[in-house]
Amino acid sequence: MVHELLLDQPVVASVKDEAGLHAVTELEPPVVFLLFGSILTLPGLVDRLHAAGKTVLVNVDLVEGLESRDIAVDFVAERTKADGVLSTKAGIVKAAKARGLLAVHRFFLVDSFSYHNLGRQLAISRPDYIEILPGCVPRVITWLRADTDVPIIAGGLVCDKDDVLAALAAGATAIASSNVDVWSM
Repeated sequence: MVHELLLDQPVVASVKDEAGLHAVTELEPPVVFLLFGSILTLPGLVDRLHAAGKTVLVNVDLVEGLESRDIAVDFVAERTKADGVLSTKAGIVKAAKARGLLAVHRFFLVDSFSYHNLGRQLAISRPDYIEILPGCVPRVITWLRADTDVPIIAGGLVCDKDDVLAALAAGATAIASSNVDVWSM
């Protein structure tokens, strides 16, 4: 289902604060990466996004009060009813898959070492999608597209329509951005 949503609308709204949450409920991106909250507020945030018809993936690495352990995935699945999880940690992504949640493995590609480590991490996590940051580097997206069949979401520093088009042309399935102007493209 999410893959079809991304084919129709390849922009994922990365929501990092209350203002972004309010804005995305009135805009068209159907998929939201929720990048803020606490264990106290998370269920309500997910409910608000679901009420607006959004598919919600929670970045468990950024939720206050959650540890990078499988229990965090259990909490998100049972207490928030989120559609999926994203994380930089292979074990968290693997746990999300085991719970039947959509799983996005997030990678910060800052140098060749982090790029070459990616394959080993993917072998552990087996995600539904990978998100690479920064997402404004089409050359890296092209390399990654040749190295893996896991759909790629390009995120981070995607600032305008040119960045979106370049990432998609390089082989990204979708882009993720916290820039509200990008959400309406």
